[in-house]
Amino acid sequence: MERLLASLRAAAEPTRLRLLALAARGAFCVMEFTEILGQSQPRLSRHLKLLCDCGLLDRVREGANVWFALPDSEAGDLARTLVDRLPEDDPILAADRRQAARVLAERARVASESFRKTGMDWDEMRALDLPAAAVEAALLDLVPAATAGRLVDIGTGTGRVLELLAPRVRQAVGVDASKAMLALARSRLARADLGHCTVRQADMYRLPLPDGMFDVAVLQMVLHYAEDPLGVVVEAARVLRPRGRLIVIDFAAHGREDLTERLAHRWPGFSDDGMRQLLDEAGLEAGVTRTIDGPLVVRVWTGARRADAPAAAPLVTV
Repeated sequence: MERLLASLRAAAEPTRLRLLALAARGAFCVMEFTEILGQSQPRLSRHLKLLCDCGLLDRVREGANVWFALPDSEAGDLARTLVDRLPEDDPILAADRRQAARVLAERARVASESFRKTGMDWDEMRALDLPAAAVEAALLDLVPAATAGRLVDIGTGTGRVLELLAPRVRQAVGVDASKAMLALARSRLARADLGHCTVRQADMYRLPLPDGMFDVAVLQMVLHYAEDPLGVVVEAARVLRPRGRLIVIDFAAHGREDLTERLAHRWPGFSDDGMRQLLDEAGLEAGVTRTIDGPLVVRVWTGARRADAPAAAPLVTV
């Protein structure tokens, strides 16, 4: 009885319940927990020690990392029971799930052989042997020279979209949650002397950018990683000026389950009807679509923010 009471006391704290809910989704290391919860490593280490001491979490060392997961034991069953009773619609837990999906995707991306070999030149299209040149040609066609004004690239990764479109925009900002990717993007932009393009760390669900600031927003190979695709599209629409355009480049719907396992994809592509619904619910009018054939079909969807949206923000440095 005493061990059960100790386990219940250990779990009876908000941060520790959040940790158990995350561990129910799979193993995470301390650094990943800090990224997801936004708390300091010493603070989370204390919480993790308490959960491990009472058996609610397993602590497994693997090389330089220590991983935490729910154990296969009576205490692990108790943890699962507690997690099952947590409300699915709790906003804090929902935010944790979104952040966890991003962290898992980043883990898969950085672990890929293509990333380790090519570094700054890595992107998912080339890693999957997709027709990157055709995709980039379609993107250039949708952003005519010197007409785009201000552009935001959401999920910029290594900054290739910024580099590609830099000659066609007055000002551009790329956002990504990954510090490693942003370091590569900054190096790419500095190498090309693209002073009007900047990058910053940000959550794609909560962009630190004003309403109506941008003429064009790009989501290239981002949505299939998103726990909440609609939330991403709504936030992209928010930062667009009235009639500003969103360009979404992603997989058409497919049945490749191996991508979910190997690259942590959350969604097996998107149908045209599904994408039109996302755009409509975000206040965007669906525009032209394009198909780019390859080992996996890539679709390009566009949407324009409805004209009754608030006026654009004044030009500022981002």
